[in-house]
Amino acid sequence: MSSRDSSGQAGGTVFIVDDDPSVRTALAALIRSAGHAVRTFASANEFLDSPASETPCCLVLDVRLPGLSGLDLQLRMAELDREVPIIFITGHADVPTSVQAMKAGALEFLTKPFPDEDLLGAISTALALDRLRRDRRAHQDELNALYRSLTAREREVMSLVVAGLPNKQIAAQLGRKEITIKVHRGNVMRKMRAVSLADLVRMGESLKLLEKK
Repeated sequence: MSSRDSSGQAGGTVFIVDDDPSVRTALAALIRSAGHAVRTFASANEFLDSPASETPCCLVLDVRLPGLSGLDLQLRMAELDREVPIIFITGHADVPTSVQAMKAGALEFLTKPFPDEDLLGAISTALALDRLRRDRRAHQDELNALYRSLTAREREVMSLVVAGLPNKQIAAQLGRKEITIKVHRGNVMRKMRAVSLADLVRMGESLKLLEKK
């Protein structure tokens, strides 16, 4: 059975990393009651050894763990480019630790005991953010693939079009006839699936073509 977040969208897993079995069990029951899939781990290394999620996910992470701590795991995940929204939980109110965690990108830092609604709300936000990140990455991957389908000359033309040059100036700069540039430009629009010049310019911005010039 698929899980759904508060937006009603299917897909999404909540990882729990806590060395206390009773805490893992209680959190898992709470989170499953809200309709989310759950996977639990007793240590940071156990989590790191697990496969990355193919669906939107987030991590509920205890700060104090034996061996690799929660903050250490956060840093290790950044090094591995393993992007997962993190919600820290702790039984010890520690302002410096919470500041460090938030500066490193944690979504939330909850001190036990916390209301169930606070954790479930943070999880809902985290899953929504991860879904958005994945959608953006998928869109960028598709855009990169379309750009790779262009010939070297078409990429030159696209770069100059995005920079705002008219066909006549592009032809002069590349030493080609204007009619040839029109053909290349048409090919670029078709291959990139651009519906307008403004659409192509937005694509160029996403591809950072102006920064590459």
